[in-house]
Amino acid sequence: MPFVPGAGTDITARTVAGKMSDLLGHQVVVDNRPGAAGNIGLEMAARATPDGYTVTLVSATQSVNSVLQKKMPYDLVRDFEPVSQMTSQPYCLTVHPGIPSKTAKEFIELIRAKPNFYTYGSSGTGGLSHLAGSLMASMAKINWIHVPYKGGAAGITDMLGGQIHSQFATIIGTQAHVKAGKLRWLAVSTIKRSAAAPDLPTMSEAALPGFDINGWYGMLAPAAIPKPVLVTLNRAVLEALKAPDVGPRFALDGSEPVGSSSEEFAAHIKREIVKYAKVTRDAGMKID
Repeated sequence: MPFVPGAGTDITARTVAGKMSDLLGHQVVVDNRPGAAGNIGLEMAARATPDGYTVTLVSATQSVNSVLQKKMPYDLVRDFEPVSQMTSQPYCLTVHPGIPSKTAKEFIELIRAKPNFYTYGSSGTGGLSHLAGSLMASMAKINWIHVPYKGGAAGITDMLGGQIHSQFATIIGTQAHVKAGKLRWLAVSTIKRSAAAPDLPTMSEAALPGFDINGWYGMLAPAAIPKPVLVTLNRAVLEALKAPDVGPRFALDGSEPVGSSSEEFAAHIKREIVKYAKVTRDAGMKID
């Protein structure tokens, strides 16, 4: 688990690990090895013996890292065999209630009328909330100011205080504030509506056709894993995700179960890398 205990990634890993333990008849241990935006844990997994006993959780962040970071300790496509995509997670375009816009389209027009005035926070440079804001700027042809934070929660705090105008934030991080009238959701970032907020339109529906920023978690195994072992792991993950108590647990993080074949997940990762290469190039993003 290449991220810290207690995060959404950790909830996902521990939920699936518990179910897989029952299904496989082997104890699946979650070993948190955070650091370097997940790179430390993934490097360990890439170098592990490819026997199926060491697998790793991966998030959409790694597809961005593979584009932004020139010196990676692993190759996301070459050094791993995808097992399955496990979850999908939207971000919500969220604004301070002082913003008069009630829709994403109205907010875009507001930004367009006053270039380089309106601000959006993010969980940090190169994170998905940053990429969502950059993609919105590129597609809508607007200019607004990115304010990076050390985590999405800090940006939400400043948005509540009126220090920034908006942020593409998680459902779980903003839901209580939206219900209390302290923040307002305008749209979700994914191409499909979220089950956690079914009445909220997508950015693609509301303003920018084709807009899609999708947070996701999945499972990878070392590249040379034998095919029968990969098939066994995939089946265990798919069965784990079907358990009736898994969806509600994922919902705590605003995520939804997915479940895909190894081939489908491999294609998804490659599409994500291509997409984020364009988004980061258009935005002029660089980390090193």
